[in-house]
Amino acid sequence: MPQLTVRGIGEAVMASISKPLVEELARVCGCGTDNFTIDCLRVASVFGGQAAETYPFIEVAWFERGGEVRDRFAEALTRHVRQAGVAEVEIAFKVYKEDAYYINGKPCG
Repeated sequence: MPQLTVRGIGEAVMASISKPLVEELARVCGCGTDNFTIDCLRVASVFGGQAAETYPFIEVAWFERGGEVRDRFAEALTRHVRQAGVAEVEIAFKVYKEDAYYINGKPCG
């Protein structure tokens, strides 16, 4: 945890930035790099009766770490993605409660 789910940004782009990105995000969160997952979804978007480009969007699922950490996380993530040539990106955070998150049948909190 955190888990990044990416759509509208190619796998090759995310792979090219994944190492430095995760290293920086781990520093921001104060956790190890092995806590992160990045999943790139292949999405077919439609608009106005035809196929359309999928807007770059990243959902971050995590345990809340506070506004300052969230702001720094979003800034770092945006910077890495934009430096890779993506003109715009939106990020949304989905917060899990530790007592409602289970690993192998055992609650984390």
